[in-house]
Amino acid sequence: MRLPRLAPALVGAVLLLTACGATGDASEHGLSVVASTNVYADIAATVAGGNVEVTAIIDDPSADPHSFEASVRTELAVSEADVVIENGGGYDDFMQTLLDATDSTAPVITAVEESAAAQAAGDELNEHVWYDVPTVAALAEEVAGALGDADPANAGTYTANAAAFTAQLDDLVAAEQAAAATTRDAGVLVTEPVPGYLLDALGADDRTPAAFSAAIEEGGAVSPAVLRDTLGLLTGGQVRAVVYNAQTTGPATEQVLAAARQAGVAVVPVTETLPEGQHYVSWMRGNLDAVAAALAT
Repeated sequence: MRLPRLAPALVGAVLLLTACGATGDASEHGLSVVASTNVYADIAATVAGGNVEVTAIIDDPSADPHSFEASVRTELAVSEADVVIENGGGYDDFMQTLLDATDSTAPVITAVEESAAAQAAGDELNEHVWYDVPTVAALAEEVAGALGDADPANAGTYTANAAAFTAQLDDLVAAEQAAAATTRDAGVLVTEPVPGYLLDALGADDRTPAAFSAAIEEGGAVSPAVLRDTLGLLTGGQVRAVVYNAQTTGPATEQVLAAARQAGVAVVPVTETLPEGQHYVSWMRGNLDAVAAALAT
């Protein structure tokens, strides 16, 4: 899914997340980070270690990101940010609109540009790069560097926090590699390419008709022929699981999910934003465990 473009009037409601563990320190250093989603805000807060005020533009774990509308408060947060984090790749174009509107000169860290997997994909880019763990490790390093440049006195802390976080990510990669022994070449159907990098890490075989996932991702209608082909995958053991974006559903998605359950095919929900009470590593480990269990031989 690509998040919607910013409404020109900059009106509406948005939830802001303050992920700072020590507001006194944040006030003292005067540093702030604004991220397009709470996934990137959580990563930034982990690296910052309580020294920085971190704000997420998209924060509600139960909301459809397509419903996003910005506010004057959002514009103010971006204008005051010392570091800005976006996904890029056409996913969150509203961030550039906000930056242009505020004449911000803050360094902008773009996750897609930090992603070796995304760069290798070329025109076949899957913009949901936060599901690629090595990309998140590279992003954390960039965040530490940007915070260290803005706050040299605490640069060592940011670097150490990023290193500790990267060690957790290394464990996550190792868990993916171990799980792949039982999931490699397993057929899978997705409603959108949100979990694509996770499925790649597991060696799964995504058999989704391209026209189906493209229509769902762009909010378009699924043709009867494409829907028929998609439903046909749910019979004869062609796929072991349907992995779907729980934040955006519609008639075609609901029909596929119902058919999967009737056929005894596992159904696994994933999300684009961080669920309440979760941090990146625990969230992604939960996704890994759920998908791997559904695909395992």
